[in-house]
Amino acid sequence: MGGKLSITRTVSAMILACGLALSSAPVTYAASVKVVAVVNGTPLTSGDVAKRAAFMRLQHQSGGPDAARQQMIDELLRREEILRLNASVSSTDVEAAVGRFAAGNKLSVQQLSQILDQAGVGIDHFRNYVAVSMSWPRAVNARFGGGGGGRLSNEELVRRMQENGGQKPVTTEYFLQQVIFVVPASKRNAIIGKRQAEANASRAKYPGCEQAKAFAATMRDVSIRSLGRMMVQEIPADWKPLVEKAGENGTTGTRVTERGVEYLAICKKREVSDDAAAEIVFRAEDIGKKGDGEDANSKKYVEELRKRAQIVQK
Repeated sequence: MGGKLSITRTVSAMILACGLALSSAPVTYAASVKVVAVVNGTPLTSGDVAKRAAFMRLQHQSGGPDAARQQMIDELLRREEILRLNASVSSTDVEAAVGRFAAGNKLSVQQLSQILDQAGVGIDHFRNYVAVSMSWPRAVNARFGGGGGGRLSNEELVRRMQENGGQKPVTTEYFLQQVIFVVPASKRNAIIGKRQAEANASRAKYPGCEQAKAFAATMRDVSIRSLGRMMVQEIPADWKPLVEKAGENGTTGTRVTERGVEYLAICKKREVSDDAAAEIVFRAEDIGKKGDGEDANSKKYVEELRKRAQIVQK
């Protein structure tokens, strides 16, 4: 590797800084590659395991093929759950992220790809690893930190409020609409720039949430989705700064996503301090105190997925 690429030192920083998208497209394998496990109907091959073992060596992780196989089984389970929840990070950040990672190691993307190929990893395996690593916290937050499971009991809420001087915490509540300028995957490269220009131009004409559907009907392939009530702690990290920057009854800047070009409209914004808000604030604080955050919940989540999964190892 000639000292140019330190996966151990830089992969965590890249995962925090970049979003990579998952793909559910089927993969074609060479005839010499064997299926070593089937996870909920998805084959895991000896080629997948060999690449993961090589990647583990780059990360200076202990364990051979057996450890690599278990990592890949867990990754397939996480990937399936991410896709089920539609929690994948945006595909449009993929090449930019890879480019930033390569540049951070004073490499071109082509040189990075060559190095990973020589190491037996391959750039696609690397991308998929980071894609799952970036997307998985969204699934964990939906399961434990947002509106999903892991609710605080009434007794716990009372105790936490007593620790807070008997006061319920105050947070910001939003009612949001999502405006999507749909871009078919088959036309993505050809029209994404045009659709982004259309989306940006429409923001100045946005008539408000009540007239949004009629407004969308005047344009081609534009979808309106009500997101309902969301506390600021529940807003996904890639949207949160845009929402906070937008004024009440305004719109956020646009983002290119896997669906097309999107922005959010702020239907209503207010300060609240009810029990639901208190619970969300306390749970967000708990996640923040954990540093690496959802580690314990992540392990619990994967264990739950394993128990429910059909895993056949060969």
